[in-house]
Amino acid sequence: MKTHRFILLLLVFALVAAACGDSSTDPTSPDSTVSPTSPTTVPDPTSVPFTQGELIALDLPRSSGDVTPEELARVVAGDSALGLALLAELAGGDNYMISPYSIATALSMLHPGARGTTAEEISNVLNLDVDPATLYEARAFIDAALAEQPEPVPDDDRAPFTIRPANSAWGQGGFPFNEAYLEVLATNFGAGMRVADFVADPAGSTETINSWVEDITEDRIQDLIPPGVITVDTRLVLANAIWFKANWFEPFDPEATSPGDFTLLDGSTVTVPLMHSSMRGQYVATDRYEAVRLGYAGDAAMVIMLPAEGTTPLELAATLTADDLRPQFGAFELQLTMPKFEFETDAPLKAALQSLGMVEAFTDSADLSGITDATNLFVQDALHKSFIALDENGTEAAAATALIVGLTSAPPPAEFTADRPFLFWIEHSSTGEMLFLGQVTDPS
Repeated sequence: MKTHRFILLLLVFALVAAACGDSSTDPTSPDSTVSPTSPTTVPDPTSVPFTQGELIALDLPRSSGDVTPEELARVVAGDSALGLALLAELAGGDNYMISPYSIATALSMLHPGARGTTAEEISNVLNLDVDPATLYEARAFIDAALAEQPEPVPDDDRAPFTIRPANSAWGQGGFPFNEAYLEVLATNFGAGMRVADFVADPAGSTETINSWVEDITEDRIQDLIPPGVITVDTRLVLANAIWFKANWFEPFDPEATSPGDFTLLDGSTVTVPLMHSSMRGQYVATDRYEAVRLGYAGDAAMVIMLPAEGTTPLELAATLTADDLRPQFGAFELQLTMPKFEFETDAPLKAALQSLGMVEAFTDSADLSGITDATNLFVQDALHKSFIALDENGTEAAAATALIVGLTSAPPPAEFTADRPFLFWIEHSSTGEMLFLGQVTDPS
């Protein structure tokens, strides 16, 4: 029986009415006197009894993403920089992984609803180097590229390459969301509004959203939102999920896997299954790191970066430049050794985002008036989870098709042995988007 491998990453922002907000302007408040059908807002779709999770979608086609290659490259570079900064804030000395793609997408879904300093801080955390409209178009382009499935690999009977991005918005029934905001969610993010009743049933709303997560991720991530995060004050939840499975373009032979020593950060060793392979592949070595790029049977690849002796993965990550993230790989006859590994990460993002400068959105000074004219909102929490498992067949994560064409002459030999802590990321080859970023410090 073949092992099923997967990466699942989800980011949720729960937006709630600020404690100092004026409840008289909230049509979901018992004392409300304001009609939810004012000209600047979407007519109330829930004036009749509604079903939790019911989709109220604007009749708008999703944009295919009108961006130039240069604009796309700027957005992708910003996502990578955000990922490296968050990894430094969160990882410590443990195995850790985040999705720069997922986090940046959710922040981008929040951005069109922000104004003033709140919007500026989100832009700065996103390392925004394009105008907002271009950012939203770039998100549409990236999602469309990720969802495009490659042609099946001939004579490969393993599970086909799959990547499944998904965005959703969950809004309180009867709450007057601005139509312009919902149009951006629909056209650029493919996120229709799903109705929830946070006021009357926060626990049931939590269960409904978690069930959506489970459906999208084929039950791989459960209970994403813990009890108590969604409250009677919650008005909107934004969620991004990505589920991916990919086989190596050149799989490892399971019979070549054998126990071996892996050196931990403290210098001690553990015995772990080490995979071995001889293959033609992409390799680069500098005075700071060695790296290999391993293609999947689809439009993605994994880069594994081994720091120089005496340097930790996080110390290396702190020095990486944009050029380091796109190193000049050469073709080599590789003797490759690397561990199998599997771990999950629960990454509370609120404090990390605040540390990076996104402060106001989490306070009662937040200006999210682009979402609604009816009340003050602030971001209550930001939640992120991931899981990765890597073995001889492949990885469930992001993927790209990297077809290896036979060379006219034999490449030089190289040896790459990942038997101590290393950095890795999985990139979507067509767009360059960094889908997953992490470190392995103990694969046992």
